[in-house]
Amino acid sequence: MTELNKTPLHSLHVELGAKMVPFAGFDMPVQYPLGVKAEHLHTRSKAGLFDVSHMGQIRLTGNNPAKALEALVPVDIIDLPERKQRYALFTNEQGGVMDDLMVTNEGNNSLYVVVNAACKDQDIAHMQALLPEDVILEVLDDRALVAIQGPEAKTVMARLAPETEKMVFMDSVHMTIEGVEVYISRSGYTGEDGFEISIPQADADTFCRMLLDQPEVEFIGLGARDSLRLESGLCLYGHDLDTETTPIESSLIWAISKNRRNGGERAGGFPGADKILSQIENKDFSRKRVGLMGSSRAPVREGTEVVNAEGEKIGVVTSGTFGPTIGAPVAMAYVSVEYAALETEVFALVRGKKLPMTVSRMPFIEQRYYRG
Repeated sequence: MTELNKTPLHSLHVELGAKMVPFAGFDMPVQYPLGVKAEHLHTRSKAGLFDVSHMGQIRLTGNNPAKALEALVPVDIIDLPERKQRYALFTNEQGGVMDDLMVTNEGNNSLYVVVNAACKDQDIAHMQALLPEDVILEVLDDRALVAIQGPEAKTVMARLAPETEKMVFMDSVHMTIEGVEVYISRSGYTGEDGFEISIPQADADTFCRMLLDQPEVEFIGLGARDSLRLESGLCLYGHDLDTETTPIESSLIWAISKNRRNGGERAGGFPGADKILSQIENKDFSRKRVGLMGSSRAPVREGTEVVNAEGEKIGVVTSGTFGPTIGAPVAMAYVSVEYAALETEVFALVRGKKLPMTVSRMPFIEQRYYRG
């Protein structure tokens, strides 16, 4: 059995009583003594701290890395303003999604890229194979990454670094906090306002203890991270996104920049462009990712079949849980397009019983990103 990797904060998680589980090759905290539901609600009401150091941090420099990376994604990277961040997708030649990622223009001809842990090695190899030789790829494996999320995150950060108050959603900045050089973006994956902070590994433990000393902050595990992102309608790669599914089927048309679509100034040119742009123009796809909300209290889990009133299979659930904030079961599923309209009643087949669910708008709760 391969030994699991450990993040720089592993000892701190164990010290705090976290339940550790294997995740993407790492030994990660799934919950703390507070418990998943309480951690979820704490993040929605105060401030949760997440260890996301298992994700890949990469820097691209050299000869015009923005132009080079734009050739691999259906997103506008060339015109990304300095100190701004953008959601992007790696697509394959069939139009499927290889990974979703965040790209930041650091300035000085440098891009900072964060990729998912399970796809990290694949993504690095993909970039190394397709980027020009004069673009330099540096894996930042000497850094930790944490996220502080929730309505009180701004209060905590303003106390430690007053200049963060001026930041808005998707802003980024290099700064020093208590003698530690960090790279901060005002972003996150819970639907709440918050910040992601890249920290030198050597300073990670001390820095996080400083955050945990703030009265608003609790460490939050993977269990609550999953329920928080699901309530907020955010995809999890390998569940709601995969190499067999296009961004259009995934209801991520908003992630295809206008100038990369047909008629745009830099249309196409990325892997799978013909199929993806055809699906936008012609709506030639048969299934779509939708949100589902249940009327009972029984959660509907990943892999559950979705059927119509006659019991015919029309789709499958890719993520599902009981939403602690909403107080009802919520799920994402891929269903046949004829059942994808809002308010359509469908059924989840759970242990032979048809549980009624309604196709619902996502996010299931209001996102609270700070846009100024």
